[in-house]
Amino acid sequence: MRKILVLLACPLFLFSQSGTIAEKTKNMELRKGFYDYYWDNANGKIYLVVDKLNAPFLYVNSLPAGLGSNDIGLDRGQLGDSRIVYFNRIGKKLLLTQPNLDYRAVTNDVREQRAVDQSFAQSVLHHFNIEAEEHTSDPSMHKVLVDITSFLLRDAHGVVEKIKRARQGSYTLNENRSAIYIQNTKNFPKNAEFEATITFVGGADAGRLVQSVTPSPEAITVRMHHSFVELPDNNYTPRKYDIRSGYFGTTYFDYSSDISEPIQQMVINRHRLQKKDPTAAVSEAVNPIIYYLDNGTPEPIRSALLEGGKWWNQAFEAAGYKNAFQLYILPDSADPMDIRYNMINWVHRSTRGWSYGASVVDPRTGEIIKGQVSLGSLRVRQDYLIFAALLSPYIDGKPVTDAMRKAAVHRLRQLSAHEIGHTLGLQHNYASSFNDRASVMDYPHPNVFVNEAGDIDFSKIYTDEIGLWDKRAITYGYQDFPKGTDVSKALNNLLEENSKNGWLFIADADARAAGGMHPYAHLWDNQPNATDGLLQTLAVRTKAMEQFGATSIKQGTPFALLEDALVPVYNYHRYQYEAVTKLIGGVNYQYSVRGDQNQIQPTILPKATQQKALDLALACLAPSFLTIPENILQMIPPRPPMYYGVGELFTKRTGLSFDALSPAEALVDFELSFLFNAERANRLVQNKARANTLGWDNVLDAVLDKTWYAPAVAGLAGSVQLQTQQQTLSWLIGLSQSNEANFEVKSICNNRLNQLKTKLASLSISNPKLASHYQFAIHRINDPEKITLPKQVVIPPGAPIGCDVE
Repeated sequence: MRKILVLLACPLFLFSQSGTIAEKTKNMELRKGFYDYYWDNANGKIYLVVDKLNAPFLYVNSLPAGLGSNDIGLDRGQLGDSRIVYFNRIGKKLLLTQPNLDYRAVTNDVREQRAVDQSFAQSVLHHFNIEAEEHTSDPSMHKVLVDITSFLLRDAHGVVEKIKRARQGSYTLNENRSAIYIQNTKNFPKNAEFEATITFVGGADAGRLVQSVTPSPEAITVRMHHSFVELPDNNYTPRKYDIRSGYFGTTYFDYSSDISEPIQQMVINRHRLQKKDPTAAVSEAVNPIIYYLDNGTPEPIRSALLEGGKWWNQAFEAAGYKNAFQLYILPDSADPMDIRYNMINWVHRSTRGWSYGASVVDPRTGEIIKGQVSLGSLRVRQDYLIFAALLSPYIDGKPVTDAMRKAAVHRLRQLSAHEIGHTLGLQHNYASSFNDRASVMDYPHPNVFVNEAGDIDFSKIYTDEIGLWDKRAITYGYQDFPKGTDVSKALNNLLEENSKNGWLFIADADARAAGGMHPYAHLWDNQPNATDGLLQTLAVRTKAMEQFGATSIKQGTPFALLEDALVPVYNYHRYQYEAVTKLIGGVNYQYSVRGDQNQIQPTILPKATQQKALDLALACLAPSFLTIPENILQMIPPRPPMYYGVGELFTKRTGLSFDALSPAEALVDFELSFLFNAERANRLVQNKARANTLGWDNVLDAVLDKTWYAPAVAGLAGSVQLQTQQQTLSWLIGLSQSNEANFEVKSICNNRLNQLKTKLASLSISNPKLASHYQFAIHRINDPEKITLPKQVVIPPGAPIGCDVE
């Protein structure tokens, strides 16, 4: 019996062997803060003291040191997931649990809350074994110690999956080559910050993008940051989301809402901001919104970003605040990953790419806790390249104009204001350019024009202030009303006034779609009317092509690099062309709500407007427009050593030599992709039936008249013409078989294919080149299902890359 008692006692003795926290950590360094933790320098481990069981906090992961490839999307300063979590204990195990806040019961009735909580799944993100603990007479002061090292050394940012998705190789996490990065592991009263150096190994199948940014593709080492953040107090008042306001929103389903009210609830995302004196027309803020610029940003970029960012104070002044938005250089003593700092990061990549504005948001209320801007450093160089290519300024014996430098720096001001705007809660507003560039939340194409003297003029290239729409939007989101104000009514009045004055808001999906139809919502456009904007950009393109040549590059530059400058000039009109095509089958509308009497109801554009747009779009398919002049072709030799594969260049099918047909092929594919868009064709059919406007039959006939039925031309332009004809046939065959096209569109396509075949078969052609060209076309039409359509040649990026929002 005694032996049995001993056996029973042993597990109880072992269970208590974890000992006290003091005993476990006696040789470790204590760092006090939001969550106290110990640094075990001897073993490279972090031990966390958890004294707030079942208390929610915000967990954010981020990437302070990235991969440097825009195409893979792993950038310095990039925010990852932000989630509300809590620690809960089960025996000797501690679980990090994420509740499901998409579904809730906003009520004081705990039984209602429990019913919703138990109806939807939660997520346990990690488990920890309790290493030691301290009991006190006050249960709320009970503490447990857990080793969180493995939690910090995992692939929290999804690096492996992102590399895999980009088809850049198969990598796995290697914990032996990973370690805590103690230099950036810190503790503060309201947030605990942890960082780790993480290594991924593989590389046998590493792609070109990975190879270009890693010293040894067999091992990719980045840094991952983890933030435990105290949630804001309950003194923040959420503001109702309205589609007319231009804000991002937080949405959730409230199962405690009255049956007469929508179950889906939406609030806007915004920073907390209050007036010291809400009754005053203008008041200082209780706590101003403060942003910090990456102190690694060089001049003159630093000054430009500071100046552009500070424009936002104009908007807050319009909303009744004094000096409520502030921007400073980040002090050397501060950590940019600290949740307390709204940051503007200057990010370097191997290739230029997106800038973006992201936010850490309290998912309960929509309150923005941290704004995080990432600005790609290479885009300003692309801007400079475009401006230099337009001006061809490197003339022997003459000083080089500083117009390109001034314009590029000016663009940085716009970029800073734009991305900060996202982190203030604002979406893109692509309908502002037609209204005197009323918002920095649009994509501003450089407003370059040919002046009366016949010169390319940069004098009105960008605005230098915050826009009218931005002021209205900030007023909606941040105005602090005096006590007793009917806030809902006041906000609705503001939005109705926007509608009355034509201050329009149209966001991404409407503007970015290839089959888009809004006459005013476009990316990288200018002018109130899209056709006027295209005429302006075509005039600039014509002038730039006329003066393009040796003076487009600096002395000592290889002539092969003329191609780098030619790309943005040749494609200069691309975005304004896309804008014009939206008028074809276009419909004017806005995000209307019942009760607002000043809104535009969906209206099909007049036939004359559509016809003018179609005529101008088809002019861009002319061989004379598409053919690169011989004097330019003669100046571009093959790429020399050290320049192979460097730059954003035209596709080549001619070996090392410049391919004179490829630029036209890529541009025509780009242009036809809008004219032959299935959504546009379907809409044209319906619009003609409803309002006797242009139909798909009219558009297709016009395209064929401009391509297949146009008079033949000779020389290189003739080859471009034949290439354009075959490309048109490819798009026509493709649309005739598309599952996205309706029956009437398909019937029109097949009818025109038969007409074209009959026409070509009836021709008596003595020219062998034309005869083979027509015979090949007939062959393709006869059996289209067995014809593999050529892969679309992608147009080089060329113009400035915009921004992405996270």
